[in-house]
Amino acid sequence: MMSAPTCVRPPGPVRPSDRIDSIDVLRGVALLGVLAINLVMEFRVSIFEQFLPAWQQHAGNPLDRAVVAILMRAVDLKAFALFSLLFGAGLAIQFEHLAANPRRARLLFRRLIVLLVFGLLHLCLIWNGDILTEYALAGLIVLPFLLGPRWLVAGGALTFLGVYLAMQLWPPPGLFPSLGAIELDVQQANRIYATGGFGEVLKFRLGEIPLIIPLHVYMFPRTIGLFLLGAFAWRSGVLRKPHQRLLVSTGAVCVGLGALLVLAGAGDILAAAGSSRLATPLGTIVLALGYGATIVAAANTARGKAWLGWAAPLGRMAFTNYLAQSVIFGWIFYGYGLGLFGRLGAAAALAIGLAVYVAQVMFSAWWLRRYRYGPIEWLWRTLMYGAWQPMSLAPLKPAA
Repeated sequence: MMSAPTCVRPPGPVRPSDRIDSIDVLRGVALLGVLAINLVMEFRVSIFEQFLPAWQQHAGNPLDRAVVAILMRAVDLKAFALFSLLFGAGLAIQFEHLAANPRRARLLFRRLIVLLVFGLLHLCLIWNGDILTEYALAGLIVLPFLLGPRWLVAGGALTFLGVYLAMQLWPPPGLFPSLGAIELDVQQANRIYATGGFGEVLKFRLGEIPLIIPLHVYMFPRTIGLFLLGAFAWRSGVLRKPHQRLLVSTGAVCVGLGALLVLAGAGDILAAAGSSRLATPLGTIVLALGYGATIVAAANTARGKAWLGWAAPLGRMAFTNYLAQSVIFGWIFYGYGLGLFGRLGAAAALAIGLAVYVAQVMFSAWWLRRYRYGPIEWLWRTLMYGAWQPMSLAPLKPAA
C-alpha cells in the first residue's frame, strides 16, 4: 500500500518564536523618535516651516524652544537612520529566510511592490510626510545587491553614503524650491490644515507633493546606503549572534563621536574649508549607529530585557503603529478633526505624542498575546506570499 504523500507547507514569514527580540526592541524605541519628529516638526506645523529664516527663535516659549533644540540635535534624522538600518537588516533576513525558495527574488520584489502601494496610498490619502514610498523604491535598488557577496553589499553602502555626503558639499542645482515658494506654502498650510475639511486638506496635501519630492531625492542615496549597511550588519553576524564587547565599544565610540560632530556642525566649529557642511550629516549617521549598537547591546542582557522588553511588541507592529499615528495625528491637528494645527507648542504636542505612544505600547502587547502579527503586517505578508497567512496564535493543524 502506498503511503500518503507528505504536504510541505510553502515558505512563509519568519515565525514569531524565531524573531530576534533585540531588533524588535530597537525598532520600537526608534519609532518613538520618529513619532516625536513627525509630530513636532510636521503635524503640528508645516514641514517647511523649519526651512524659514530664524524659525527656531519664534518656536514659542523657552520650554518649546528647548524641546525643538533637543529633538533637532539628538533625534531628528537619527531616528529615521535607525529605521533605515533596520529595514535593510530586515530585507537581508527575509532574503536569507527564503534561501531554499526558487521564487525568492520574485517574492521579495512583490513584497516591495506591495509596500510601494501602501506608501502611495498613505502619501496621497493620509499624510504626505510618508516614508514608505521612498523605502519601497530604495529597497528595489538594494535587492540586486543581496544577490552578490558580502563585499558588494559593503561597497554599495559606502558608495551611496559617499554620494549623499558629497551632495552636502555640492547640492544639485535647482533641486529645492525657492524661499518665496516655501513661504507661500507655509502661509497656505497654516490656513488650510487648521480649518479645512477633508476634501480641502486632501487637495492641498496632493499639491504639496512636488515641493516634498526634492527632500526625498536629497535623502535617497543615504537611505539606500543605510539599507545596505543594515544588510551588511546582518550578514556579518553582529545582529545574528551579538558580540557584546563589539556592540558596547561601538556604541560608546559612535555616540561620543557622533554627538561631537553634530554639535560641531551646529556651532559651525568646523567652518574651515566647508567642513561644517559634512559634520552634521556625518554625525547623524555615526550617532544613529551608536544608538543602535547601545540599544541592541542593552537588550541582550537580562537587565536590559527587563527594562526594554516593553518595546518589542511595539517593534513587531511598527508598520501598523506608524500608519495609526498618521491617522490619529491627522485627526488631532487638521481641520476635519480637532484643528489644532499651528495652535500647540512643541512641548504640548510632544506630551500628546507620548500619550499616544504609551497607548500603542499597551495595545501592541495586548494584540500580540492573541495574534501572530499586527493587522497591517499580516496584510503585507498575505499579499507578498499570495496565500492567506495564519493570524490566530492557536496551534496550526498538521498538514494532511
